[in-house]
Amino acid sequence: MDIIRVDRQILVGIRPIEHFDEAALFASEVAAMKRAVAKVRRQSGAARIIARTLLGKLGFPPMPILKTQSGVPTWPAGIVGSLAHHDTVAAAAIAETKAIGALGIDIEPNEPLPSGLIDLVVTSREKSMYDLRLLQRRDLFVLKEAVYKAFFPLCNETLDFQDVEIDISSNVAYVAKAKCNFSIELYNSKNVIGLAYLKRLDQR
Repeated sequence: MDIIRVDRQILVGIRPIEHFDEAALFASEVAAMKRAVAKVRRQSGAARIIARTLLGKLGFPPMPILKTQSGVPTWPAGIVGSLAHHDTVAAAAIAETKAIGALGIDIEPNEPLPSGLIDLVVTSREKSMYDLRLLQRRDLFVLKEAVYKAFFPLCNETLDFQDVEIDISSNVAYVAKAKCNFSIELYNSKNVIGLAYLKRLDQR
């Protein structure tokens, strides 16, 4: 498992999904996803292995990470976090709420974005900001997904891709409908990882 510390306040973990990762699920987690196929249970187990490892670094014992009815993971008091995975790799991010008010992570394979999705994902301003090579990557996609995961638990409101504008050079994502900026981080290797977060006012 690779662990990254972001801005000294956020812990991010990345790990390949392994064949028996569903065995890491707590009984309550299994019960909550009883209709899920084995592949989904395996992906969920891998993400939770990472999350529990990160929580352990902050002194928390292993515990179930369930979801609300809207699908948002639940965290122990004083913690904000996010889970993500694609077919072969899982990721998680956590932080203490005294420093970070909202947090989202997303991960995708480092492959071109399907051409039919570019117009759905990219705003007209972003098309003028970035060259075609970047627009064909998954960078903007994962960053907007991360922003959505940070935004929804905070505001209980959905976002479309067109609601979020990404400025990679400034590490900022702007959500016009909420008039707020999220800090963003992008990591490119075999995977594309996007992170979005809001610092507490007294931490800025």
